[in-house]
Amino acid sequence: MAIELRQTFEVRAPIDAVWAFMLNPENVVACMPGASLTQIVDERSFVGAVKVKVGAVSAQYQGTITYAETDRAAGIVKLLAEGKERGGGTVRGTITSRLTSIAGGAATSVETSSSIDLTGKIAQVGRGMIEGVSGQIIKMYVNNVRAMLEPAASAAAGAGTAPGSVPGASPAPPPARQESINIVAVVLKTLWEGLKGFFRRLFGRA
Repeated sequence: MAIELRQTFEVRAPIDAVWAFMLNPENVVACMPGASLTQIVDERSFVGAVKVKVGAVSAQYQGTITYAETDRAAGIVKLLAEGKERGGGTVRGTITSRLTSIAGGAATSVETSSSIDLTGKIAQVGRGMIEGVSGQIIKMYVNNVRAMLEPAASAAAGAGTAPGSVPGASPAPPPARQESINIVAVVLKTLWEGLKGFFRRLFGRA
């Protein structure tokens, strides 16, 4: 099952800080719910795992993520992910992020596009549900990125310098790591958001 996702968000931090953040595997994994870092192979690839919980059933995908492209001038970071699940499922995809400096250099716009191909029992849930769940997971990731980067940027701005160049201006500690992505909880939230949208449209026509 092939899935295409797009997301644009803003981080209140200079582009250099966001760029350095995204090139650090530990930061990437720390912000992804249910993910863990197993090994940093070299400066371009690392091994990790993502644990997904569906009710009482858990599935864990293990694989390699590679920095397929890093173009600082264009602000592009492209990740290639390949993984396998013990039950036979597979995941393969690319995540491309384009960084643009905004707000006079005080903030960064991040435009991401993901192309993911899933096989196995997770794919049986259905495209619509997977896309909704994926959207909620991306929101969690974005919130974690902001939580780590923005306090450091604010502290650095108060000191009149760039993040990372003075003590105390490095990224904030990572959020408490979730042991797994609880699909049931995320699905319920996705359904609730859909119902709210339905009633807004219904009463909007009244």
